[in-house]
Formats: sequence, C-alpha cells, structure tokens
Amino acid sequence: MTLTSLNAISPIDGRYRSKVESLAPFFSEEALIKYRVKVEVEYFIALCEIPLPQLADFNASIYNELRKIYSEFTSEDAQKIKDIEKVTNHDVKAVEYFIKEKFDNLQLQKYKEFIHFGLTSQDINNTSIPLSINDAFDTVYYPELASLLEKLRVLSAEWAEIPMLARTHGQPASPTRLGKEIYVFIERIEQQVKQLQNIPYAAKFGGATGNYNAHKVAYPTIDWKAFGTNFVEKVLGLYHSFPTTQIEHYDHLAGIFDALKRINTILIDFDRDIWTYVSMDYFKQKIKAGEVGSSAMPHKVNPIDFENSEGNLGIANALFEHLSAKLPISRLQRDLTDSTVLRNVGVPYAHTIIAFSSTLKGLNKLLINKDKFAEDLENNWAVVAEAIQTILRREAYPNPYEALKGLTRTNEKITEKSIVNFIDSLEISNTLKNELKSITPRNYTGI
Repeated sequence: MTLTSLNAISPIDGRYRSKVESLAPFFSEEALIKYRVKVEVEYFIALCEIPLPQLADFNASIYNELRKIYSEFTSEDAQKIKDIEKVTNHDVKAVEYFIKEKFDNLQLQKYKEFIHFGLTSQDINNTSIPLSINDAFDTVYYPELASLLEKLRVLSAEWAEIPMLARTHGQPASPTRLGKEIYVFIERIEQQVKQLQNIPYAAKFGGATGNYNAHKVAYPTIDWKAFGTNFVEKVLGLYHSFPTTQIEHYDHLAGIFDALKRINTILIDFDRDIWTYVSMDYFKQKIKAGEVGSSAMPHKVNPIDFENSEGNLGIANALFEHLSAKLPISRLQRDLTDSTVLRNVGVPYAHTIIAFSSTLKGLNKLLINKDKFAEDLENNWAVVAEAIQTILRREAYPNPYEALKGLTRTNEKITEKSIVNFIDSLEISNTLKNELKSITPRNYTGI
C-alpha cells in the first residue's frame, strides 16, 4: 500500500502533513539516517586530523568527497541503508557498512576499518539526535514562533488604547486595555524562550560505557577525553556530556522538553482567553466564502482555529511530559527504552507547529467589536468603586472601603447616576467631588 494522507495512521503524516512538511528533514527516519552518516564521516575526518598513525598518509583533499556522502545524501541512499539493516538487524551498523561501500568506491579500502572506530551505537545516536533537534529549532521552530509573536505584537500595538472590562474569577474587575492583555502573553513567552535558549544541546561520546575503553587500549598515549570534547563541541557544535554511561543522560534534553511544554501551556492559556472573548462577542470572525461553521446551524462561525491549537498543544505537552520524565531514567549503564522513545521526538514538535499555525490563522480572522467592549464597561460602573475608595483613603476620609462596599454589594445595578449620587452625598469639597466624577470605566485603566 502506498502511504497517502487518507491511509496514514498518524494525522501528522496524513491530514496535517502539509503543515509539518518542514520538519521531515530533521525528524523522519531518513533524516536520522542522514545525521548518523554525517557524524560517522566527521568522526573519521577527526581521527585523520589527530592523526592516528594508520591515517597519517590520508589525503586531506579527499575530505570534500567524504563530506559529499552526507551533504548529497539521497532517499535512494537511505533506502540502501534500510536494505542493509534487513540483513544486519542493526540500524547504526547498517550505516557503517554503507559508508564502507562508499570508501570502496573511492578506493579508500585500507582506511575503512577506522569508520566507527572504537564507538558504540549511542555515540552516533546521541550526537545525531541533538544535532537534528538543534537544526529543527533554528530552521522551523523559532521562525514559526517568531511569526506568531510578531502578529501578537502588531495586535498589541493596534489595540493598545482599547479599554476593556477585566474579569477576575469571571466577575467584573478593574478595567484594563486589550493591547496590554495581549502583551502579557508576549512577555511570558519571551521569558520562557530566553530560558530555553540557555539549555545546551548535550551529546554523549565516549565508547561502550562512556570511558573510551577501546580507544585507550588501542592508543593509550592519546588524550581521548580532549579529543571527544573537541569533536562534539568544535566540530559538531554541541555540548559534550562527560562522564556518562553508554548513553547520554538526557537531563538537558528533558529541560528543553519542559521549556517547550511551558511555552505551549502559555499558548493554551492564550487560546482559551481568545476563545472566551469570541464567545463574549468581543470579537467577530472573518467569514470565508464556502466555509461551513456547523452541519446543522447555518449561522455559526466557530472559533475552531483556537480550539484546534489548544488540542494540538495538549497532545504535544503530553508527549513532552513523557519524554522529559522517561529519558533521564535508564537501568544501570543502559537499557533500550530510550531508543523507541527518541524516535517520537518529532511528534510533539509537529503538534506544536500545527498549533502555532492554527493560532496565527485564528488571529488573522479576528474582527474587533469595539461596541461590545464599550457596552460591557458602561454596564459595570461598580468597577470604579476601587478608584473612589482609594482616593478617599488618600484624603483620610473615614471608612471609605466600607462606604463603597455598602453601595456596591447589593443586587441593584450600579450606574453612572448611582455613582454620581453617591459622590454628591459625601461630605467632601467640590474639587474632590469633581475629581471623583471624572473617573469612568473607560479611563480607569492604569498604566
């Protein structure tokens, strides 16, 4: 059966494939294979640079040809490695054999036993995966998040002076401004991004149990720890975790997943707020010709983009939670549970990218209903009570809170007229009365 959007089991590779195609070069099986090939080739070149005695005569001018093995890597190459894996039943060993065949083609047979020299599979996996994650961040994640944040900045500036009724515990509260409420989410996300960017992309590189046993027994005079650190940090651009067991301990990777989860949680909060504002009629939504809001109710224009975003963020967070909780745990020097889990790293990223796109789509459909903002403010004059009692405190008026409490905590509707009548009943100067009367729900919005 040929895989199509209709028969794919996962909606990521089915319904949503077009939205996450940009992640395929980093999280697909072919991508993982390509990154493994890259690490193996660069490792061989690094051994030549020491140089190991048996590689001292290796012609450096051939490095470019070696690097073409991964820089010009094709889907056919990936399939060839998968075919080799059917025989070896080992994915990383299949990569080694593939590169050895390439060496044969380049007439480099005498050097090919230094491919994967002294390494274990996890030296390749635990460098390939953080490399792919790092590249995915730079190429896809950060640009997508930046587009969403830029839209929020535009709306925050555009709506900066729109007064709105705040609601704490769902009840009318001191007024705020729409632009400021949008900016709260921008600031929250930016703070989390700063923390995220401070977490290193860590990699393990040290042989079967992390001690360079095979390296040291073969070449005891070489500082293999210094070599490994230089290779991981200078050649690959990652952070070298040392000491380790057979595998990377994944603590930094867990930190990355936790940071991504916090960013997603902030966006869930945002999606729910906007959804609520739509239900309150603060926003209308642009209507696209031909679209149907409900199969039964023709009038409906549902906030489906924010709902879609929330749902995808929830799935992403559930997976990020499992990844961050499971990966740092491995029995003794290594068990295999991390292997199958790491193959799913791209899944929560994909759901996150789908969510970013959905939120952005929803924002682009919003039409502000200024009349509804104004109506809610006008219907809730009680919110200026805080302002009045605060000024009365400033003036040392006796028991101002209690006086306002008696006015506002009744079942009678508080209107502009009732507020004015209350102010007029106070034994204060006319100047102070005029100051109090100048306060309205529309201008009592703080800084």
